[in-house]
Amino acid sequence: MKSPDNFGIWGNIEKKSFWDVLPRILSWSKRNKLNASVTERIAKHKNFKSEDINVIKSKSDINNLDFMLVLGGDGTFLSLARTIAEIDTPILGIHLGDLGFLAIVTLKNLFHRLNQVLNGEYTIEKRIMAQATLKKDAKSIEKIALNDFVVCNGQSHRMLNYRLHVDGHLVGNYKADGLVIATPTGSTAYSLSAGGPIVTPKLDSLIVTPIATHTLTSRPIVVPSSSLIEIKFPIDNDSIQFIADGQVHETINSKSQINISCSKYKVELIHFFDTDYFQTLRLKMGWGKRGN
Repeated sequence: MKSPDNFGIWGNIEKKSFWDVLPRILSWSKRNKLNASVTERIAKHKNFKSEDINVIKSKSDINNLDFMLVLGGDGTFLSLARTIAEIDTPILGIHLGDLGFLAIVTLKNLFHRLNQVLNGEYTIEKRIMAQATLKKDAKSIEKIALNDFVVCNGQSHRMLNYRLHVDGHLVGNYKADGLVIATPTGSTAYSLSAGGPIVTPKLDSLIVTPIATHTLTSRPIVVPSSSLIEIKFPIDNDSIQFIADGQVHETINSKSQINISCSKYKVELIHFFDTDYFQTLRLKMGWGKRGN
């Protein structure tokens, strides 16, 4: 792969570990003659001490970078992925805690991985995103997600009634705590907790997982990424919550309709030859280990 000339930094500025490691990254970039840029939130923070550094002020600035370094957890990674959905700049995730599913690099091996990127010793993996159109009060609201969309009742302890169609065909009428529509990337998140399958990221598909359904016969389904998923609400309800990646919330009502499909955008992730998806599963979840 191409050796980079520059990169940007996006991070969780609420974490002390971010401010501990940032000066070391900037020193590394200077030693290796790479131009580093930081977001405005970082540059304006009271803890930021560096001078004479490029500041990312718009998406077009990110478009001109060779890669984005995101420091935080998977949540920080998701926020960046949605922000630059239409941009081809690859992302390298640095987890400030343990290994993550998206932020695959830890502080322990940070500079080893950065040196690999510097030397072009990496690969690019493209991940699909999901696109949602909310038809609400004669308006259309567009949302995008790398992990998942969740629909649930805004009123605590109340079940949600919804009708699900895929490509115009009725799947069923549900009474449940809610519904998760996940990408393969998001299959190890909320969808998995709700009983959904793990789907490897290279498979272009969407996973439809009901949450705590009223009937035991309702099961998750996996549909092609070309599918159009439609969600309607047959019973009056003014407090339905729609959530993208667990971070972006929208309140809708039973007169609203939700259409979900695969986005035309893909996120580019930096990966390395000595790591793989199943290795991450084993490390994060104890996948494939025998019980006691």
